Amino acid sequence: MATDKQQLIREMTEIFRECDGNVIGGDTALDGCSSLIMFEEPVFGVSSPDDGIYREFMKKEVIGPNFVQPGEWLPGAKSVISFFLPFTERVRSSNRGTPEETSPEWLHARIEGQDFLNAYTERLKEYFRSRGADACVPATDSRFAVRASVLPPWNRKVLHIASNWSERHAAYASGLGTFCLTRGLISEKGVAGRYGSIIVTEEIGADKRPYEGVYDYCIMCGACVKRCPAGAISLKHGKNQLKCKLWMDKTNRKYDPRYGCGKCQTGVPCEDRIPRVRSM
Repeated sequence: MATDKQQLIREMTEIFRECDGNVIGGDTALDGCSSLIMFEEPVFGVSSPDDGIYREFMKKEVIGPNFVQPGEWLPGAKSVISFFLPFTERVRSSNRGTPEETSPEWLHARIEGQDFLNAYTERLKEYFRSRGADACVPATDSRFAVRASVLPPWNRKVLHIASNWSERHAAYASGLGTFCLTRGLISEKGVAGRYGSIIVTEEIGADKRPYEGVYDYCIMCGACVKRCPAGAISLKHGKNQLKCKLWMDKTNRKYDPRYGCGKCQTGVPCEDRIPRVRSM
């Protein structure tokens, strides 16, 4: 019997609501962040592990040959479920200020937010197993790895950082959004938030991608260029990963044990929506 996708989405959303950790408690809260809600409800997309786009991701100009296919993560895989957790208005608005200062709300959403996301995907894994399916979360799997490669001197990006599974690329494959200058992914709820995914052996049915180009949702307005405190983004070359990494390392020293920036995701037209080109 075919899976009722809408009912499935309702149940996965209910699991999100019941999952602990989306609200910052008083004991761990930074100044002014007690009772902070980090994420709005998720947006879901589904793709097929057999979609040829996953093979495209193995090209060196995309992710590279280290990218592991869905069926390698989970033999018998039938569906890749990707989701986007949009940051709440409180998190987003708090980080629109001074480029050199990351807001406490954003720091929580970046670090405790990732902890919540991991807990949520583990709950989803349990849920699918209760339905008689097997499931794998690549991002929390022991096989997950990140590789950094130094690029040739003529390449302005200097450093290429690639993991063997990419949440953004899985989301692109699943119809959730397209890339932008910052290498982020713009969904119908914008770019400010976190992506996650789970691979399952249940046949759900892939969503049609409502776009054709990799950058269809990016209007190349340059707002993120101006917002970046590291000077790591340009209209011509996109994001320089080395400059971004060095700046993130600086925030780690400044806000230890947390870190984060997010300036290119806030105070920009794609913060919480797909931007539109202004008519003349």
